[in-house]
Amino acid sequence: MTEPAVHSTRWAPSPGCPPVHPAPRLPSLVLPPDSCDAHCHVLGPADVFPYAPDRTFTPLDAPKEQVRALHAHLGIGRAVIVQSSCHGHDHSVLLDALGSGDGRLRGVALIGEATTRDEIEELHRAGVRAFRLNFLPHLRTPPTRAEIDAVLERVDGLDWAVQLHVRGEEIAALEGLVRALPGRAVIDHIGRVDLTQGRDGPALRSLRALLDSGRVWVKVSGVDRISRQGPPYADAVSLAASLVTYAPERVVWGTDYPHVNIASDAPDDGLLVDLVGSIAPDPAHLQRLMVDNPAELFDFPAAH
Repeated sequence: MTEPAVHSTRWAPSPGCPPVHPAPRLPSLVLPPDSCDAHCHVLGPADVFPYAPDRTFTPLDAPKEQVRALHAHLGIGRAVIVQSSCHGHDHSVLLDALGSGDGRLRGVALIGEATTRDEIEELHRAGVRAFRLNFLPHLRTPPTRAEIDAVLERVDGLDWAVQLHVRGEEIAALEGLVRALPGRAVIDHIGRVDLTQGRDGPALRSLRALLDSGRVWVKVSGVDRISRQGPPYADAVSLAASLVTYAPERVVWGTDYPHVNIASDAPDDGLLVDLVGSIAPDPAHLQRLMVDNPAELFDFPAAH
């Protein structure tokens, strides 16, 4: 894979924001047509789309051209770009990326107190179909119920999903809140569960109960984040596979590229694609995971 040159940032990257893998392998798994990376980020370039002054971390740039080149290398035809907290509530970078997607991109927004309904409708026209709530303290102070209700009121009528970024121990505590949300909810990165708690720990019990509700989805992304073993992340892949089997109609997958706020080197995204073959070994489940489910959840056109 030959990646475009990355623009230099004005600042040194934060700890936990390593360079992306220098040479991701070409996956041996051939993905179905219209397969979707349902969780990735476009970051900068900072000299065009500056990072927010109040950001809690500074990444290396990962402009839209770099993300597009990765997807072409991996055999991915569609993607969902999640607004990163390092860009705050200024969605210029997201709107720019979506505008170059020719209908193959959707977005997830970060809605703040100052985000107007007109701005939200502009985001919707561009392809945004969800907003994200960050409950991780390294990203922001967790939102209050009043703040969540205010955002829900502003996005009313757009049929956006609510995407929740939580840590494992918070899933059980937030189960009541998630059940009370209108419409669909999506749990990021397998809830970032602690694998040492086992499959019957409170976090995974709550996650399965939420999946049983029929309105909650889970992203079986981030196996590299939660694995206790390192590549090829067999412990986390096994958990992801169990969730695909448990609720095949409400799972989606993503790379989480370019892998910010991690504890080690960035993973090989070609390996992450190949692991999808173990996460969804049944061809029918693979089709749902990579094509049909993200099309339904994020309002992509019907697969062709």
